[in-house]
Amino acid sequence: MKPEENSKQKNQGELFRNRLDQILDHRHPLYQIAKKIDWEKFEKEFGKYYTEKTGRPGLRIPFVSWASLLETRV
Repeated sequence: MKPEENSKQKNQGELFRNRLDQILDHRHPLYQIAKKIDWEKFEKEFGKYYTEKTGRPGLRIPFVSWASLLETRV
């Protein structure tokens, strides 16, 4: 299944929760790289591999991409 839209797209935040971009160090190299990546292009390219109705809900493309990157570096 396709992943749900994130809260930024829904324009709705959660009360008493910090957003991840408020917690992370903006000077960290991985944060800098993430800001330069065109995530919409990734979602467009990989989105065709998701189905609408079958299977469990999908994970967000940036999460899967970073998990794969970090797994290869460990």
